[in-house]
Amino acid sequence: MKAFFRQQLARYTDRQAELEFLLSREDIMKDMEQFLKLSREHTDVAAVASRWARYQQREGDLAGAQEMRSDPDMAEMAEEEITSATAELAQLEGELQRMLLPKDPDDARPAFVEIRAGTGGDESALFAGDLLRMYMRYADRCGWKCEIVSESQSELGGYKEVVVRMEGHHNGTGAYGALKFESGGHRVQRVPTTETQGRIHTSACTIAVLAEQDEAEAIKINPSDLRIDTYRASGAGGQHINKTDSAVRITHLPTGIVAECQDGRSQHGNKAQALKVLTARIHEKERSERAAKDAAERKSLVGSGDRSDRIRTYNFPQGRLTDHRINLTLYKLLTIMEGDLDDVVHALQAYEAAEQLAALEMGNV
Repeated sequence: MKAFFRQQLARYTDRQAELEFLLSREDIMKDMEQFLKLSREHTDVAAVASRWARYQQREGDLAGAQEMRSDPDMAEMAEEEITSATAELAQLEGELQRMLLPKDPDDARPAFVEIRAGTGGDESALFAGDLLRMYMRYADRCGWKCEIVSESQSELGGYKEVVVRMEGHHNGTGAYGALKFESGGHRVQRVPTTETQGRIHTSACTIAVLAEQDEAEAIKINPSDLRIDTYRASGAGGQHINKTDSAVRITHLPTGIVAECQDGRSQHGNKAQALKVLTARIHEKERSERAAKDAAERKSLVGSGDRSDRIRTYNFPQGRLTDHRINLTLYKLLTIMEGDLDDVVHALQAYEAAEQLAALEMGNV
């Protein structure tokens, strides 16, 4: 392991000792807010420190086994220990390097997934419906809670636009952390159901994944900067639909950003949900502007999230999914469309982690 990473890891051991001392002090124990803050940090620091201690232990085991090689009576046992220690050290090094990466504070948050039909007319709207189903099935596999916030259905099925909120955790990250690399342009190549001559058509949808912000962030928005309109909801809904002006549309006047919600039965509930979406969109706008500035120093192929970027192609005749950012091709399109997204999500997360590690090393050469 490189000297830079060893120095970083040694700091975790020192910080663990500091935190254990602080948490034992009576004045800290009486301040519940500070105690909880330090406790959470201790949990994170201790996880890294314990893995680092194990790494150092296995380094010692490896050195000892290499010394025993020269003893004929111990050579066989030494070789077994060398193989075992070398394999575990490689695994631990990968884990520790990932633990050192800067964490995105939004990764643990719920996500709003916005899907909009693009070029391709009715076929694009049908594809938007297929993408919604794919993400909903993935969420179901992960055990997440989902609710549709707003929807605009097309005449032949599918959606012109749909927004769904997803909340839960999977493999140590929240819904936003798992899905944030889905933002961008998604292209489909297939024979539409409306095509009579069997020709393959290409159509597209755009996706934006937004991190839901705390209520405190919504409070920071100046009420005078908002225009709130109410209207009657449209679409499926049975006896409760179109009887009251329960749907809500909120416009943030300084930016022109709009959010709406019509899924709930009450105007109050729809207003609260629309405000959450609006806050997430404003936050994402600020994030995108920061990312554009950072791009001048380091271009992140995975993390740009620009809706105009064509990030992925779904080729049904070949059963192929291709993510163009990381040159990932998988010939399991039908199972992916059924919500089996783990291979895609993990590949994108691993690629971003490799980029971050490279940037850390470059900055500390």
